[in-house]
Amino acid sequence: MECDLSSEILYDFAPRIRVYKDGRIERLLKDDTVSPSFDPRTRVRSKDVSITPCVSARIYLPTSSPETAKLPLLIYFHGGAFCLYSAASSIYHHYLNSLSAAANAIIVSIDYRLAPENPMPACYDDSWTATQWAASAADPWLSSMADLRRGVYLAGDSAGANIAHDVLSRVGPGGSIGPGVRVAGLAMVHPFFGDDEPNELWNYLYPGTSGVYDPRLNPAAHPARMRRAVMGCKRVLVCVGGKDFLRDRGVRYYEVLKEGQSEGWQGQVEYFESIGRGHVFHLYKPNCEEAMELLKRVASFINKSR
Repeated sequence: MECDLSSEILYDFAPRIRVYKDGRIERLLKDDTVSPSFDPRTRVRSKDVSITPCVSARIYLPTSSPETAKLPLLIYFHGGAFCLYSAASSIYHHYLNSLSAAANAIIVSIDYRLAPENPMPACYDDSWTATQWAASAADPWLSSMADLRRGVYLAGDSAGANIAHDVLSRVGPGGSIGPGVRVAGLAMVHPFFGDDEPNELWNYLYPGTSGVYDPRLNPAAHPARMRRAVMGCKRVLVCVGGKDFLRDRGVRYYEVLKEGQSEGWQGQVEYFESIGRGHVFHLYKPNCEEAMELLKRVASFINKSR
């Protein structure tokens, strides 16, 4: 009697994904997607654009400013453990509508390829390609309204914050993404940098990883290297949740940068903690007081130097 490989589980990474012996990937978390549109609540418009055959993005444009206004440009990387969600996911679409309105900023939300179908580092490479594309103002919304002279902001939550750090590390000490375009700031929201125990999902998604102390998984374990990675950025915001299981590594990231201010890094690092709140709570409870405070903090960070 032949066994049914379609029902046999090879790896179980609940509550995120299951991998079956026939190669099928089952994503366990619900992911509602929505189309780009005009959002009457925030008065933000959005549209989808193709960057390469493998990479796309959703662009958000606030409509409260005159068409001649130049607005900050934020490049955003969604979370989801490198294997979940997309730029079309409803939780990110609603959040970025709100952030675009609160910050009065154009947002480019990157839709990178997910693992394990596309093993890491595909997500990192895609995100770097998309960042360069956005900085080149290849889309009419960006060329007409993005204030690239003042620089580009990078941001993300969870795995997306991890990706944002990797993108910044590729920029180099000069902070230049492209001709005349520099990184103005990095906002990390509940960053995923692992913990002291081996992460089986990470090891599966990233076959080439060096493990717990991989600089991409745990940059703070390599302080000198981490400071070189952010050398091209003068402002960093680290946001953590008081009850986030990933809180400690986020705190350590902040501490390494704070210590670096006396060791050659000339930037400023800010810290914001949502007391009593868990990992990416703001995506699931966007109207709670703490979520609104977090939204305002990220928005003010984007506009602080303007």
